[in-house]
Amino acid sequence: MIAPTAWGIFAGVISLQALQVLANCECGYTVNANGTESALYTEVLETDFSLTKDVSLDTDWVVQEWKVDSGPSHGPYGRETKRANVIPNPSGNDKTKPQIGTNGSPAGIELFVRKLQGNSQYVGVAEIDSARTDMFYGSFRAGINVPKTKGTCAAFFWYFNDTQEIDMEILTAQINDTSRPLHLVLHSPLSQQYGGDASQTPYYQIKNLDFEPSNDMHEYRFDWSPGRVDFYADGKFIQSMQDDIYVPSAPGKIIMSHWSNGNSKWSGGPPDQDAAMTVSYVKAYFNSSNPTRKLDYKRRCKDRTALNMVCKIPDQQGPPNIGSVPFFYKDTTGDMTPNQTIYARTAAKKKNVAASVTAGWTAIVVPVAATLWFMGGF
Repeated sequence: MIAPTAWGIFAGVISLQALQVLANCECGYTVNANGTESALYTEVLETDFSLTKDVSLDTDWVVQEWKVDSGPSHGPYGRETKRANVIPNPSGNDKTKPQIGTNGSPAGIELFVRKLQGNSQYVGVAEIDSARTDMFYGSFRAGINVPKTKGTCAAFFWYFNDTQEIDMEILTAQINDTSRPLHLVLHSPLSQQYGGDASQTPYYQIKNLDFEPSNDMHEYRFDWSPGRVDFYADGKFIQSMQDDIYVPSAPGKIIMSHWSNGNSKWSGGPPDQDAAMTVSYVKAYFNSSNPTRKLDYKRRCKDRTALNMVCKIPDQQGPPNIGSVPFFYKDTTGDMTPNQTIYARTAAKKKNVAASVTAGWTAIVVPVAATLWFMGGF
């Protein structure tokens, strides 16, 4: 007979072993795993906004509330972000149409640019930022539907400061039957030399989309690695920017923004009616600059070659079908997000609560065989 104390230890060991068996992806997530080059990321942030009912409960994201005058806004109008301009529109009761929200529009979180009120000098706009600011290289994807209303800028970007920024932006005033431009931008010390005008640098490109971005939900993606940023739309590669100096090299955060300042050279507007940019999901796979997170990874990843220790990130092919988009945190075959901080909307709590994260400053680059791994010098 096993003594009670020994039995407790034995049971604990068995439980730990069971958890280890069920936990997949402990050594991270790979992108382009079947190509000649791939990257391994240690962290995951996944948000299915088509399920969000209360933005205030979502601890992965911070709704912005600030006000900037017309001068710093670089337009005839200032901008004012408000919580009231960020409105959840979760999937409705019709389970056969999860892509339709309760208000009849595409399901997701709606970021509104408001019609100018009276003689106001401020346009009501919307922005949400990731709570994590330690994102240091990664693959970032978002399902977005832009409004048909003219005069707004729909933006998905990574940000550290005004000289280290990666942007994907759509100007609704430019969309018509033949023109659907997507603006790809790296803000850098070089663009600062031109007063922040990146169009005067090689790191500003315009690509015409082969779809109408206001008709359906579409996935916008950029993969950021040392000295390189690759851009995608609906899983299709569209542009690469490479430079060892001007590609960002510091940790930062992800931002979803919908705005207008009336500047005819950029956003246009303000719109003549309230206009919503809908974000159905954000998926970020990245490395952390935070020493605690890097140490945690070192402890949990013992053998990258072991079965299921590294998980391939599924690539979107064509427009995303809301309700069928894969998420690691939803996987029912086992724990695919071990010790990651993932907000569980149904339970209003964290799933796999990890250590708290604050921005640090250590770059992560480890070469492994012929594969590119941007992970951490452990």
